[in-house]
Amino acid sequence: MTDLEIPFEIDRKGHYRFFEILPGFLSYFLILIPLILSLISATVAVLFALFYLLIFFVQSIAYAIRALSGYITMKRQMRLDWNSLCEEIDEGKIITERNIERPKWHYKNLRLLDTRALDIRPKQLIHAVIIATVNESREILEPTIQSVLSTNFDSKRIILVIAYEGRAGKPTEDRVKQLIEVYGDNFLHAMAVKHPANIPGEIIGKGGNITYAGHKLANYVKQQKIDTTRVLVTTLDADNRPDKRYFAALSYLYSVVPKPLQSSYQPIAMFTNNIWDAATFMRIMATGNNLFYIVGTQRQHLSRNFSAHAQPLKSLIDMNFWSTRTVVEDGHQFWRSYFYFDGDYRVIPFSIPIYQDAVLNETYRRTLKTQFIQVRRWTYGASDIAYIADKGFFTKNNAPKADVLAKFYRTLYTHVSWATNALMIWYIGLVPPMFHPQSIAANSLPLIVSTIQRIDMVTLVALIYIALVTLPPRPARHKRHRSLFMLIQWLFLPFTSILFGSIAAFNSQTRLILKKYLSRFDITEKTAITAAGKKVTTVADPSRVS
Repeated sequence: MTDLEIPFEIDRKGHYRFFEILPGFLSYFLILIPLILSLISATVAVLFALFYLLIFFVQSIAYAIRALSGYITMKRQMRLDWNSLCEEIDEGKIITERNIERPKWHYKNLRLLDTRALDIRPKQLIHAVIIATVNESREILEPTIQSVLSTNFDSKRIILVIAYEGRAGKPTEDRVKQLIEVYGDNFLHAMAVKHPANIPGEIIGKGGNITYAGHKLANYVKQQKIDTTRVLVTTLDADNRPDKRYFAALSYLYSVVPKPLQSSYQPIAMFTNNIWDAATFMRIMATGNNLFYIVGTQRQHLSRNFSAHAQPLKSLIDMNFWSTRTVVEDGHQFWRSYFYFDGDYRVIPFSIPIYQDAVLNETYRRTLKTQFIQVRRWTYGASDIAYIADKGFFTKNNAPKADVLAKFYRTLYTHVSWATNALMIWYIGLVPPMFHPQSIAANSLPLIVSTIQRIDMVTLVALIYIALVTLPPRPARHKRHRSLFMLIQWLFLPFTSILFGSIAAFNSQTRLILKKYLSRFDITEKTAITAAGKKVTTVADPSRVS
């Protein structure tokens, strides 16, 4: 498939509009089902409620089990000596003099090296890091560069690209160039790439910025006569800080997976950089997101690109990098890649973190607004449902239709659940008694719901445990009682799950119904807090300074 781009807004008609409307229609309909069924029959309404709650209960248990499994996997992968494992892949054998932990899969990977279509060893790899920035302060951006340098990997095999927006003006340009001057000599090569404003066909967003930078990177690699199959590109936001094991683990994976060019590589997003400074609701969101991505490592068939991820430069060049027409270029990149490779494409999750900021702003009110805007952008991934249907069912392609249908269903189910689950759980047991106060079954429903929710608390305890043990050490500027707040905060989970889950998802899906598209990337404003406790805030998008 050659045409991978999303249609322009004016060209979205017919079946494309139908599938844009579909997730919102299903979400609103599902929310109304308890009311509709209660008008028809108390018994039917109660049976539906019990069936829904049973499914949710089973899913909760499965989620907690996968979270525990994912946490154990993360602990194991974090203690591995990835550089030594890479050296053994380079040699094609066990180095017996080394006394290191070797997982069973490492022996299997050594045996299968000769069967790979592309024989590239870790020592042959070069990493390119594209850091996207608009107007983030030096206090946000500089630690990201420092984290790349402090990894257990030779920085002279890393190309640094800082992709900045020309519309941000001279202050951003000066800041980026100063950082390149300070840190550039530590890398194989470093460049600052200014993304011009108002390129025809692009929306204002990260996709256009990193795509423009990607082309500049490709030109440099071509000039240096470097094989593009040997270059792995990682995209980072301004606040994304790779764990010290990241590049070694990524090198290992790329050298052992069966089809490295038809894969992308997804680390765990951990929103813990400033977790101790974040407000209560934002901490719940951040730790909840951490759990979600830990669980994701246990379900590879459902893995999708999110935020920081890596792909081979050759594959990116072949598909013209990322989409420049969507605000969710990270998740959408999965579908571009999937259809480009005719369905023979996969995301390889691995349990090494890239640490990110929880939402933090100068005031609590602005922080709440910023958090909502961020989650709304994530839930706008519902816009991919129409894209999947269009490319999968209405455009000639060689992707297996059964697989396309399964992925379409799973994506639709995920976004409808995102909008409805939190609301349904808290109100589904209240509706039948309101319409049928004389019905024994209807009046028993709230008690049943309460019992199921109490039993479900066991799974919440497991999740809270994982959230607590994955926190970074408490900064000295925070007193011990802050640790207690990390536990008490979970009392607000129902509120945050509705406001920053259901309502944000309904907002995105309603926009798609009404053609009120998100046609520009709403950048998350970021605030850094220094060791002395001083707040440093910059408005992330200079064109929206109030």
